[in-house]
Amino acid sequence: MTSFTITPLTGHTGAEVVGIDFTEPVDAETCTVLNRAFAEYHVLVMRDQDFDPDEFKAAAQLFGQLQIHDRKEQHVPGHPDVYYVSNDIFVNGKRMIPGETFHTDHSNHPAPPKATTLFAVELPSRGGDTQYVNMHDAYDDLPAATKRRIDGLKAVHVYQSKYSPRALSGLNEESRAKLPPPGVHPLVRTHPENGRKALFLNPVRMESIIGMDDDDALKLIDELMQHATQKKYEYRHQWRDGDWVIWDNRSVMHQANPDYDMNERRYLYRLMLKGEVPA
Repeated sequence: MTSFTITPLTGHTGAEVVGIDFTEPVDAETCTVLNRAFAEYHVLVMRDQDFDPDEFKAAAQLFGQLQIHDRKEQHVPGHPDVYYVSNDIFVNGKRMIPGETFHTDHSNHPAPPKATTLFAVELPSRGGDTQYVNMHDAYDDLPAATKRRIDGLKAVHVYQSKYSPRALSGLNEESRAKLPPPGVHPLVRTHPENGRKALFLNPVRMESIIGMDDDDALKLIDELMQHATQKKYEYRHQWRDGDWVIWDNRSVMHQANPDYDMNERRYLYRLMLKGEVPA
């Protein structure tokens, strides 16, 4: 097995992996150890990588099968199945910073992606952090009465909720035509690998909770979001050149920060991995 280290980054979320060059073949034993660490730490930070798009795609598949994005047009030129995150996207003349509020990716899908992964190609000199909050710990800390109240509740997730706190960049007709039907997911899901329960929230896409009127549903979602986004549940990733980061959408929410000089470019390759129907 390759010699490498896995070091926790906080007491609850995130671990740093040092000593593996993922452009080289990775043996089965190393792959097993990495996947076990992913289920335990929810966010893995692999330092000092240097990927072209195809190498990034190959490395990501050590953790699962690729899932295509809803926005088909925002891909790396010449690589239709490798996407990107960038601060040079404009919609109606206004700069879009993707992922600016806490969310979990593509929860509008019946089987949302288990993981999202980014590789830093170009970074601003400072800022542009990504924040993650641990939804297992957030669930564990809820009062027993709240757990009883939300157990069994299901929310309807659409591409963009009419209650979304932010606008999404629109889909072209082809992308919109290929959207799946809305996802109907429990507010509390059980992780299939680590066995832990987690809150499953996404105000960008949650449009209703079945059996509740919208005012009560929005109030409940807001209360759960305020609880889940406390600093004690957070790992804040400060990007370095060569960072490859993968996170578990079943365990954490994340958000991007536009707190950097927009004259500097921020550009990262982005892929997602197929997940299962939340249960």
